Amino acid sequence: MSTVFEVSKLRKNFGGLAVTNDVSLSMAKGDRVALIGPNGAGKTTFVNLVTGNLAATSGTVTLGGENVSKLNAMQRVRRGLVRSFQVTRLFFDMTPEEHVALAILQREGKTGRILGNYRRMPQVMDEARDILHMLGLLPLAQLRVSEIAYGQQRLLEIALALALRPKVLLLDEPAAGVPQSDTGRIEEALDRLPPDLAVLMIEHDMDLVFRFAKRVVVLAAGTVIFDGLPQAVVQDARVREAYLGSYAQ
Repeated sequence: MSTVFEVSKLRKNFGGLAVTNDVSLSMAKGDRVALIGPNGAGKTTFVNLVTGNLAATSGTVTLGGENVSKLNAMQRVRRGLVRSFQVTRLFFDMTPEEHVALAILQREGKTGRILGNYRRMPQVMDEARDILHMLGLLPLAQLRVSEIAYGQQRLLEIALALALRPKVLLLDEPAAGVPQSDTGRIEEALDRLPPDLAVLMIEHDMDLVFRFAKRVVVLAAGTVIFDGLPQAVVQDARVREAYLGSYAQ
């Protein structure tokens, strides 16, 4: 399958320190990849570089065959490189339906319109409800965000990313802060993502990583030390030493 997303020798120096050290990564349509590593491994810096929130010292980011390395974060979003955030950024007095409709209007360049007008736009309404249905949020569409559980707020955050029609979706710790009893909802929602969407998930919950990912990439000290199948990662000596520890026992 053709490559939809490629990072080549991406590097970020802070002074004399290489925080991201010539990292390379490629993904095809439909890939499900988990990026893991110990705290301080450079995962957040890598994602910030990829999304254009931080300028790289060297290296390239290619999306759909286009070099987007010189584009800013919003331009990369418009090209289809979309990130969900580790901390929810929602309006608690708005409903899930309003959130997703607003994201769709933003994508279409219609954010200057009054939000209430979306109810008179059948295509926006239908798309918003389809996205909410995909993630199991449609029964909550008319509730205020303040009235729904934190795990459901994290799912709404993913819904907002999907409303931007990404080619590549970067999920930044989707289970962070979610009670263990609710992580099943996150897993079920991830299983419903469009099959042709390339997804790169940064996550510390190793159970979720092994259930979700078809491929695992491990960063340590800003360097890729493993890129391969989940069943192989626990047997890799460098990974065991750098990160997995007791989980691999």
